[in-house]
Amino acid sequence: MRRKTWYTLIVSGLVSLFFSVSAFAGYVFWEPLSYFNSSTWQKADGYSNGSMFNCTWRANNVNFTSDGKLRLGLTSSAYNKFDRGEYRSTNSYGYGLYEVSMKPAKNTGVVSSFFTYTGPAHGTQWDEIDIEFLGKDTTKVQFNYYTNGVGGHEKIINLGFDASQGFHTYAFDWQPGSIKWYVDGVLKHTATSNIPSTPGKIMMNLWNGTGVDSWLGPYNGANPLYAEYDWVRYTSN
Repeated sequence: MRRKTWYTLIVSGLVSLFFSVSAFAGYVFWEPLSYFNSSTWQKADGYSNGSMFNCTWRANNVNFTSDGKLRLGLTSSAYNKFDRGEYRSTNSYGYGLYEVSMKPAKNTGVVSSFFTYTGPAHGTQWDEIDIEFLGKDTTKVQFNYYTNGVGGHEKIINLGFDASQGFHTYAFDWQPGSIKWYVDGVLKHTATSNIPSTPGKIMMNLWNGTGVDSWLGPYNGANPLYAEYDWVRYTSN
């Protein structure tokens, strides 16, 4: 595979910037995800969310490939003990267009995600907007959102391809009265009820579940597993 050069990154960044500004005429935050930029991103490390998350976040499970992509890993350090990776922005972002080029992990019982999140740990209500891939069937994607902790808005979309086999662009356009989700630039779902309003961090993670077999399927302990991310872009209103 070919390593990203600075020329490639600059040219692709300018092209992305041109189209984003042309369409939305707002602030653009674009990250090629080719190295750890500690001024704008953080690696989750040393704790677990508990409940359905059958693993611990480890900074060592957030890495970058030789061809310039973010790779989140799901590994095992001992029998029935699992580590996983999570990457999140240092800043919070509000209404606008959120885009990611990614390739999820394929295996029953796991989730690969791209989402925005804020909650009590940040001194706010729990607001969240999700793009999630259930590893049991990566020919589908799940969209969801939470407003002040109230969810239940799951929508499963048939992709027409296996997302784990290559990189595609997934996005959501978050506005005061709606959220619109896109796959490779094509509108797939729109929500207009009880839309979240609190700015949140941009987040990506890979994790294995427990006690949620009816949703994710049973996790079989397979590891290592990887989800890869090529770039992320946020364009404000």
